[in-house]
Amino acid sequence: MKYRKLGAEGPEVSAIGLGCMGMSIAYGVPDEEESQHTLDGALEAGITLLDTADAYGQGSNEELVGRWLRRHAHERDRVVVATKFGLRHDAATGRVGDVDTSADYVPLACRASLRRLGVEHIDLYYAHRRDPATPIEETVGAMSQLVEAGLVRHIGLSEVSPATLRKAHAVHPVSAIQVEYSLFTRGVVEGELLDTCRELGIAVVAYSPLGRGMLTGAVSSRGDLAPQDNRRRWPRFADENIQRNLALVQAVRDVAERIGCSPAQAALAWLLAQGEDIVPIPGTKRRRYLRENVAAVALALTDADRELLRQAVPEDAVAGERYPESALERLGH
Repeated sequence: MKYRKLGAEGPEVSAIGLGCMGMSIAYGVPDEEESQHTLDGALEAGITLLDTADAYGQGSNEELVGRWLRRHAHERDRVVVATKFGLRHDAATGRVGDVDTSADYVPLACRASLRRLGVEHIDLYYAHRRDPATPIEETVGAMSQLVEAGLVRHIGLSEVSPATLRKAHAVHPVSAIQVEYSLFTRGVVEGELLDTCRELGIAVVAYSPLGRGMLTGAVSSRGDLAPQDNRRRWPRFADENIQRNLALVQAVRDVAERIGCSPAQAALAWLLAQGEDIVPIPGTKRRRYLRENVAAVALALTDADRELLRQAVPEDAVAGERYPESALERLGH
């Protein structure tokens, strides 16, 4: 494993982390036993960054990670635990409802996450989304107080605008911004946001680096998705879009075969090659996919390889938005 630093003042973490969301929600039926084995395998492989959120399964994902942390309490210092707050669930429907990043809510959410995780501090605490009605200075000011109290080590933001990031960083150093970034989703990061991060010394933690599984090549049609799989609701997997997107995946596969790796490994290696300040967090609950992902760290792509991968997925060729409309409304504030 190789390691990278999260921002100018943040922690050192493995070059790729592990997204834990799919262990509890979104991608078919959860498998606690396999998920625990996968977390074991991640630590054995040198992965030190574990990513969760209070919104994943209404806290159940934090509880799952917490059960693993208790089994590995003697190795707590080896692991950087990242979690998020701000997406509140509607009590009636159980679905994510309002975004709450008010100063009053920040410490309540943090203490609840600490209880579920069973830890004394959170290594990296993100605002999951931003309520535009709440000044970011108010939110980050409250997060800063958690750092002063020793409950949080470092702070981050997710899916915010460059202007918001600047305002936040002026209140308290931001170690990382978490944002969707992959061969399928580049325009969100590349340009002003990435320039701002590099000017301020803020790392980019790339979630969905495999296009929610599309770039693995494991999905050949909507029929491969279980009835309860959330991707059935996402535009890029819709009937009118999926075949066009799978053609792009085939183009990535062709380049990967030339390199001598899997499409997933090519996609992750491409992201890693975009800069030492980029840390992908591919999610999986399966050990076999974890091993495949970890192997991408050792891939050394040439300039020609990187360009061929970029050309394989022209950004304007990807069909469909990255989220349903209701979720898109929460992004980029």
